[in-house]
Amino acid sequence: MPTVAVKKLSISLDEDVAEAAVRVAAREGLSVSAWLNRAAERAIKLAEGRVAVQEYFAEHGEPSDEDRAWAREIVRKLNAGESPS
Repeated sequence: MPTVAVKKLSISLDEDVAEAAVRVAAREGLSVSAWLNRAAERAIKLAEGRVAVQEYFAEHGEPSDEDRAWAREIVRKLNAGESPS
């Protein structure tokens, strides 16, 4: 298995957030570091995705109401485990 470089940080969390992170990480069988790393990866992907969408809209314009309704239906089907086609 390849080795992944890590950077050790010292962070501060609100007490209730820290306690919940410890609890949830343990429930999922992860260290708090691994759980926080996964959460950070997800947050980064979402933030970068929002930037990409805004850049797309700036270049190509906002989607129509019909396009938005179509996209919402695709997401609804995917969340329900249905085929989007």
